[in-house]
Amino acid sequence: MTDPARTPVIIGVGDLRSGRAGSPADPREPLDLIVEATRAALADTGAADELASRVDTVRAVKTASWSYDDLPGLLAERIGATPEHTSTTPIGGHWPAALLDRIAHDIAAGISSVALLVGGESQASVTGALKAGTDPTALGWVTAPGGPPAFDPDDLGSAAMQRAAMVAPTRVYPLFENRFSHRLGHSREKSIEWSAQLYGAFSALAADNPASWNPDLRTAEAIRTVGPKNRAVTDPYPLLMNAMPFVDQAAAVVVTSLATARELGVADDHLLYVWGGAGATEPADILARADFGHSAALADALRRTLDRADLRATDFDIIDAYSCFPVVPKLLVEHLGLPRDTVPSATGGHSFFGGPLNSYTLHSIVAVARRLRTDGELALVHGNGGYLTYQHVVVLGCAPHTDGYIGDPEPVPMPASATETAVDYSGEVEIITATAEFGRDGIPSIGFLIGVTPDGRRVSGHTDAVGAQILAAGTDIIGTSVHVVDRGGSLTLASTTAAASHHHPEDETPG
Repeated sequence: MTDPARTPVIIGVGDLRSGRAGSPADPREPLDLIVEATRAALADTGAADELASRVDTVRAVKTASWSYDDLPGLLAERIGATPEHTSTTPIGGHWPAALLDRIAHDIAAGISSVALLVGGESQASVTGALKAGTDPTALGWVTAPGGPPAFDPDDLGSAAMQRAAMVAPTRVYPLFENRFSHRLGHSREKSIEWSAQLYGAFSALAADNPASWNPDLRTAEAIRTVGPKNRAVTDPYPLLMNAMPFVDQAAAVVVTSLATARELGVADDHLLYVWGGAGATEPADILARADFGHSAALADALRRTLDRADLRATDFDIIDAYSCFPVVPKLLVEHLGLPRDTVPSATGGHSFFGGPLNSYTLHSIVAVARRLRTDGELALVHGNGGYLTYQHVVVLGCAPHTDGYIGDPEPVPMPASATETAVDYSGEVEIITATAEFGRDGIPSIGFLIGVTPDGRRVSGHTDAVGAQILAAGTDIIGTSVHVVDRGGSLTLASTTAAASHHHPEDETPG
């Protein structure tokens, strides 16, 4: 029998938006939104008056739209808490799941008994204020400690990625999508069809989520059709398949021991047990990875979580995937071995619910908790950070695991590829993956290619508009050969030759 003093449970959740797509509200600082979400989560417990003074831990997801040197301290002061343990994460969308796992671990270890997990963004407010010529500091936003966010060029990617101009999510995730689709034997058309159907289902979920930034229902056909309000961004993703980071949203979760919850009088049907999970990381340099159509980190985190919990993928009533781009939820479905018509979301996805930078998965925890209270027994929540770099999954249940907390919050690193790089190469390459970015005029303007030479070395770089026209075929040209001339990462392409073998060693990695 598990010890109630060492059994972690979620007893309160809260999230919100300020304004919405097409109808902005007056600018609001992220701290104000986070305080409001925290108070909502405390109120959701039914014991808010007593609980705030008992908070011993505050874990904050890093706010990217405004900088705070001590977000947990600022929040604690606002709500009357005096926590012993506080922290703020680095950048990464996996952190809400990883932090929940860490909090659960600390409760199981007797380190904590009442914890807050919080996060929020005001990128819509920041962008709107700056467009209007207003400095947010003039609106009274906290600047000590804190202030406008600082930019670190290293956040863009490695030197090799910068040489290849593969330095933005909108450029990198399509490279994963196209290799993944090729691996499944999907044409470009079939890849887009799956993405559109998936995101259409996400839009329907967002329409019912009161914290959604864009709750207007979009059909699969509208999502896949390129037009004035859904321009082509990077093949094969139009705008509505891209995350929407310009939002004002915040969320908070209250986690306690089961003993504390009972002491506070929280009803049993209000409790959700944090079973625990696992995390893994890929090399931050995507060009040092062995595979672009598979996530070794995600596969490892899922395997370890399911093994520890003694579960199968089909045991989950609810699955919520990170969904900055369609390839991420697709990978989760595929790695779990679930049918491809599975809808892995309770939240609504980054495109429609909103993509509050590092905090999306915190909203997922809130949405999943609300669903579990009324529908289902077991849920899996997934967080993704970087360029499929950081993966963490966590299991929530309406009843405790027989062994109590079974998670492992420490991430496991995946090895880098041993593939040699060919720099300033001239000759034939087989295309491993490729994509093209479109200008506002809808014409491919720059292409991106990762290929392999006949002797097994890897070539990567960006092209001019002529090369982009060739690479805009995406998954349909993967496995074919092309002649390249590499000058400092800028590739000149000749026309595609006859198709090479569509089998590549990368495709042998088990899913």
